[in-house]
Amino acid sequence: MKKMNIPLIGSLLLLSLVVCPILYFKLGPALNVLQIETLKTIGIIAGCSAFICFVLGEITHNNSQVDKIWSILPFVYCWIIAVNGGMNPRLVVMAVLATLWGIRLTFNFARKGAYKLKFWEGEEDYRWQVLRSTAPFNKKWVWLVFDLFFISLYQNALILMLTFPALVSMDSTLPFGWVDGVAALLMFAFIVYETVADEQQWKFQCKKWTMIKEGKKLEELPAPYNKGFNANGLWKVSRHPNYLAEQSIWVSLYIFSIGAGIGIVNWSMIGALLLIVLFLGSTSLAEEISSGKYPEYADYCKKVNKYFPLSRISHK
Repeated sequence: MKKMNIPLIGSLLLLSLVVCPILYFKLGPALNVLQIETLKTIGIIAGCSAFICFVLGEITHNNSQVDKIWSILPFVYCWIIAVNGGMNPRLVVMAVLATLWGIRLTFNFARKGAYKLKFWEGEEDYRWQVLRSTAPFNKKWVWLVFDLFFISLYQNALILMLTFPALVSMDSTLPFGWVDGVAALLMFAFIVYETVADEQQWKFQCKKWTMIKEGKKLEELPAPYNKGFNANGLWKVSRHPNYLAEQSIWVSLYIFSIGAGIGIVNWSMIGALLLIVLFLGSTSLAEEISSGKYPEYADYCKKVNKYFPLSRISHK
């Protein structure tokens, strides 16, 4: 396996530290007193979460602690914002949709064995396991730094930033309008799309692993399971339909800030932008792992788009 792109990780952190303040001062609006107090409240929660995730990750060697709260904290933040914002209809709709997204994603993560009675245990994301065994992350001090700044601090900060569109919308006096309606429909549609994609993946992997546990080798399985990866349903026209939906959900949430009259381009976009950059790196790592495990995966990548479900690419 190739070395992880260290400059990319450093760029993500730099982007967060430098670009966020620039966007705030250049693309307005400035936060009022109530918004600042609300930001302090959810910021304290994010800070405590980062600390707990880091400590538990280092003690248990399970670095999926952030993954466990990834689908929970956003809607908690949205409801805090909605309550502090006087339960404005726009904020309530945003919080409800974030809750639907969170419940769905939490369920999907839970059925993979991520949550246990001892909450620090559970199934760890396979990508962390692979990364820990890869240079330079196989050095203890390197992994410690990576865990602290990227896994724990950066990802908790990103979760917080995803809800910035709700935060900037707190001060809006505009009623719920057609732009908000479009944003709500898009967000709900992408939640449904992600649900379908994850369900198709879940059924495929369950069937595959059931047969493998019965003693069959991967190449002995009937088609399409002998490929090892799902290339049917939504996965036939998109290599990562769930990733496409996840990114689009948070872009849709950003559209609510436009409906609130904040402006087509405003600083609350930073969360969605950083998520897209993060997914580019995460997708590359996942595909590198899959290409090493499954002989047909490279050909699949040549024929099917990474995200958008467009027509299959023909190669003569």
